[in-house]
Amino acid sequence: MMRGLFTAATGMIAQQLNVDTIANNLANVNTTGFKKSRVNFQDLLYETLKPAGTETAAGETIPEGIQIGHGVRPASIAKLFTQGDFIQTGNSLDLVIEGNGFFEVELPDGTSAYTRDGSFRIDQNGQVVTVDGYPLQPGINIPEDFTQLEIGSDGVVSALVQGEAQPQNVGNIELTRFVNPAGLDASLGRNLLQETEASGPPVIGQPGLDGLGTLEQGFLENSNVQVVDEIIRLITAQRAYEANSTVIQSSDDMLQVANNIKR
Repeated sequence: MMRGLFTAATGMIAQQLNVDTIANNLANVNTTGFKKSRVNFQDLLYETLKPAGTETAAGETIPEGIQIGHGVRPASIAKLFTQGDFIQTGNSLDLVIEGNGFFEVELPDGTSAYTRDGSFRIDQNGQVVTVDGYPLQPGINIPEDFTQLEIGSDGVVSALVQGEAQPQNVGNIELTRFVNPAGLDASLGRNLLQETEASGPPVIGQPGLDGLGTLEQGFLENSNVQVVDEIIRLITAQRAYEANSTVIQSSDDMLQVANNIKR
């Protein structure tokens, strides 16, 4: 059986995964804090028919050998944590991280998750939570009768209470960073990421210090997906898929010719 059939099949399977990843990027083009993904590929094992450096019968050393590859496979799908564009909302509870870092939230089971989505809300108890109701960590409670809320670039939260002349400090927002953010687990969805062994342990600190970004109030970070770039990648993947299907058709035609040879 011709190797080309199976080699081209691996190429088609690889491009299917590539298109799936591009489709997810495009579907989340307007998702707050979303980070685009990219598929990384590796070539498969090679069959060595003649090793380079072997000697001929005349005692000469051949400079090149004969190695035939067996196709391609996906090696990883990496998240790219480049900064997305900022959108001004004017909402005092909308926050954007300018630079490195994540917000930490507490899940219903008591574990932590991390997000770049800074669209926060206040629940019935005055606690700052995500749109899904997950409380920000460390917890911050806003007074019920506040009239104005200020969040500094260093994470200091101040609330002006009705009847008072000076705002009061109601808490401090901390950020978290990871040595390898690409190793975070995104299986939860909902703009949430979780720690893994590959990501390394979380490093918590004050915004603006220890390599962490600063906060900007009244803004949100849009997805870092660039539609034009994704469309170009989609066209490239489609053409690669078509080329591999042509190889399969050509291999099939060659086998048909070989089977039809008359003795």
